[in-house]
Amino acid sequence: MTFFRIGRLTQVTFFVVFISTLSGCGDSGVQEVKEWMADVKSHTKIGIPKLTEPKKFIPFTYAGATSIDPYNPSKLLVALAKLQGKSNGLKPNMDRRRETLENYPLDTIKMVGTLQKVGLSYVLLQVDKTVFQAKVGNYIGQNFGMVTGITESEVMLKEIVQDASGEWVEREAKLALQESTK
Repeated sequence: MTFFRIGRLTQVTFFVVFISTLSGCGDSGVQEVKEWMADVKSHTKIGIPKLTEPKKFIPFTYAGATSIDPYNPSKLLVALAKLQGKSNGLKPNMDRRRETLENYPLDTIKMVGTLQKVGLSYVLLQVDKTVFQAKVGNYIGQNFGMVTGITESEVMLKEIVQDASGEWVEREAKLALQESTK
């Protein structure tokens, strides 16, 4: 029974503390908060910036309807004739059959040796692990490079490439003999 008395005493103490706490929350605290909010509202100014005026739209008038069509076939033919007239006449033969070594860039082709057969000089060229024979007049590389000379230490080529203006020009190139590393 003593346990019940202590519990009852604890319950009464809790009830007294609760009632005194509630009595401290009277209307005076709420009134102070309401006055403070009213004061802040009266001193605070709301500033809304004005919107800038939208830019005036000026419609685009297309004047091309009365001018010459840039894709007119006759105009294109005139421009093409001008280009062909100023050309230096040098251009690669696009109608010939391409040779096997023209499928590889020149920097991937290595000269590995030379051969002499019946008065003709041949050069041995290696691409990856395949060895090809070429003679003067054969084409090598992707820039229309034609073999112009063969010595024991190098192959001379004459390539036909386009310059910045689109003109075909000749340029010389060489492949030097690659010494074996084995």
